[in-house]
Amino acid sequence: MEHKINFEYSARYYTLGEISENVEQLWFVCHGHGQLAQYFIRKFEVLNDGKVLIVAPEGLSRYYLEGFRGRVGATWMTKEDRLSDIENYLTYLSEVFNFIKSQLKSNVQVNFLGFSQGAATISRFATQTDAHFDKLILWAGIFPPDLPPLESIERLKGKKVYWVYGTEDQYLSAGVMEEQETIAKHLDIKPIVKTFKGLHELSSEVLLEIAEE
Repeated sequence: MEHKINFEYSARYYTLGEISENVEQLWFVCHGHGQLAQYFIRKFEVLNDGKVLIVAPEGLSRYYLEGFRGRVGATWMTKEDRLSDIENYLTYLSEVFNFIKSQLKSNVQVNFLGFSQGAATISRFATQTDAHFDKLILWAGIFPPDLPPLESIERLKGKKVYWVYGTEDQYLSAGVMEEQETIAKHLDIKPIVKTFKGLHELSSEVLLEIAEE
């Protein structure tokens, strides 16, 4: 018989930039499957101009990428006990976000970005919590198909929603792209689509474009 217990948990996150009154944009970014936040956040160095603060939480489950030693990656969830994983990471993300946001001026622009698997993670955070945001950026990933439609629509009203991907992304098949279009239509939103010549990766040029819009 399965049982569950609640207990206090410690988790890490990383920042790039200084928390100060000078911060005009807060980027809250979620990495992809098998990545670690400490390396993922380095890809946002192009935004680090003294007026931008980047915060990168890390998936709560870590594992060896190959065998039983060597490089380690993190994941937000798997198919096993997925609802508990989702609940846990939403609680964790809320704690990190609220702690950081409370130290910034009230009118700071908030951008949520999720890369690959992190796109589903940040989508759930944007639509299933009360965290305030201005832009939602799904990069090389799509909305999860199980978002609650009515709640999602309400939370996404008046927000800029982006879908960004490399034109040579080896993981975005025609079927995945069609699924994204279907989900977006179901949520009654029209994402701003941005593409770049590249693989399953971030683009400094597109990051700067979005930051300036």
